[in-house]
Amino acid sequence: MQILDSTIANVALPHMQTALGATADTVTWVLTSYIVASAIAIPLTGWLSDRLGSRRLFLGSVVVFVLASMLCGLATSLSQMVAFRILQGVAAAFMNPLSQTVMLDINPPERQAKAMSIWGMGIMVGPIMGPVLGGWLTESYDWRWVFYVNLPIGVACFAILWALLPSRPIRRRAFDLFGFSLLAIAVASLQLMLDRGQSEDWFRSWEVLLEAMVALAAAWMFCVHLFTGKRPMFDRALLRNRNLLTALGFMLVIGVVMMATMALLPPMLQSLFGYPVLDAGLLLVPRGIGVVISMGVAGQLIGRGVDPRLLVGTGLLIAGFSLWEMTGWTLMMGREHFIVTGLIQGVGLGLVFIPLNLIAFATLGPEHRTDGSSLLNLFRNIGSSVGISVVTSLLARNTQASHQELGGHITAYSMGSIDPSIAGAVGDTGQAALALLNAEVTRQAAMIAFLDDFKLMMILTLAVVPLVLLLRRPARAGAVKIDADAMGH
Repeated sequence: MQILDSTIANVALPHMQTALGATADTVTWVLTSYIVASAIAIPLTGWLSDRLGSRRLFLGSVVVFVLASMLCGLATSLSQMVAFRILQGVAAAFMNPLSQTVMLDINPPERQAKAMSIWGMGIMVGPIMGPVLGGWLTESYDWRWVFYVNLPIGVACFAILWALLPSRPIRRRAFDLFGFSLLAIAVASLQLMLDRGQSEDWFRSWEVLLEAMVALAAAWMFCVHLFTGKRPMFDRALLRNRNLLTALGFMLVIGVVMMATMALLPPMLQSLFGYPVLDAGLLLVPRGIGVVISMGVAGQLIGRGVDPRLLVGTGLLIAGFSLWEMTGWTLMMGREHFIVTGLIQGVGLGLVFIPLNLIAFATLGPEHRTDGSSLLNLFRNIGSSVGISVVTSLLARNTQASHQELGGHITAYSMGSIDPSIAGAVGDTGQAALALLNAEVTRQAAMIAFLDDFKLMMILTLAVVPLVLLLRRPARAGAVKIDADAMGH
C-alpha cells in the first residue's frame, strides 16, 4: 500500500483539482509532496530504528500512515491535502527499509532469496497496480476512496504486526543533524528543480538554476561530511562495500526505467490510442504479471546455486530488448503489442530486482541492513523522480520539434498528393480542415516523441549492463549460514 500510494492518486488528479479548488499546476503538489517527504525521511530510518527499536518504529509508521490516509480522504482544501500527504509520506518512508530488514532478519540465508521474491512483488507490482485501482475507485465511487482504501488493509496489517513482528536491539546512536540537514536540502532542492523545470523552461529560469545550485552544493557538502565527519549519518563501512555501491547505481536506473515508463504509458494509451482510463490501466497489468513470474523464478534459481549476477545481466538485456520493441510502436497497433511487450519488460525487471538486493546485502553485516536498505530505497526514489521529469520534459520538447518538422512538409502542393479529399476540403471549409490536419500532425509528432523517450531508456538500460562485472558473487548459502551462526544471528 505504501508503494501503491505513489501512483494511485495520478488518475484522480482532475477530480481532486475541482474538489479542492486547485489549478492544473498546483494540484500536482498532491503527488510531489508525498514523494519529497518520503525521500527526505528515508535516511532517518536507521537512526530511528536503533533509537526507538524497529518494532516500535514499524508499528508507529503504520498507525500514522493509516491516520494520514484517512485525513487525506477528508481534506477540503489543497493546503490540507498537501499537509496530510507530507505526513503520509514521512510515515511511508520507514516502512520499505524496515520491511526489507525484517524479511532478511527472520529468514536464514538459504531462504532469503525466496523471502526477497515475496517482498519484491509488492515493491514492483505496487506502482503498476496504482493507476488500475485508482481509476476503478475514482470511476466507481469517489476520488476520496483512493485514500480510504488504505484503512481496512492498514488495520489488518497493524494487527498482524502487533502479534508477530520481532524487534531488533536498541542501540544508543548519535544523530548527525548537520549531515541530515544537508541531505534533506539536497533532496528537496533536486525535487523542486525537477518539478518546476518544465513549466519554468529549465535553466533559463533563475529559480530553477538556483535550486540546481543549492542541490549540488548541499550534496557536495554532505559527501565531504560523510567522508570526514566524526560521527557521520551513515557508517563509512557502507561506502567501502563495492556490491552496495554498484547496487545503488543499478537502483537509479531501475527507478528511471520503471517509473518513467509508468508515467509515459497511461497518457499515451489514453490520448493517442483512445483507451478509457480503466482499460489503459488494465493494459499495464501484464507488466506486473511478468514481474511476479520472474521474481518467483529468480528466487528458485538462486536457491539452486545459479549466480545472481547472471540473472541481473540477463534481466537488463531482456528489459533493454522490450524497450527496443517499444521504439517500433505505431499508432495502428492493437492491444496485443502492449500486452506482450509489457509482459517481457516485467520479466526483465523482476530478474534484476531480487538478485540485486541479495547481492547488495550479502556482504553487509546485520547491523548495516537498515541503513543499506534506506540507501537503496532513496536511490530508487531519486531515480524515479529524475526519470519522470526528464522523460516528460523531453516528451514536450520533442513533440514541438517533430510537429515543426512534420508541419514543414504540409504545403498547398503536398496536400493533394497526401489525400485529394483534404485538398478539396481546404478549399471548401478552410479553417476546419486545417484544424483536422493540424490535429493529426500533432498526434504523429507526439508518437515520435514517445518513441524517442523509449529509445533513451533503452540506451540507459543497456549502458549499465557492464556494471554487472563490478559485483562480487555472494558466498554460498551454507557458508553464509556458518558466519551468521558464529555471530549469534
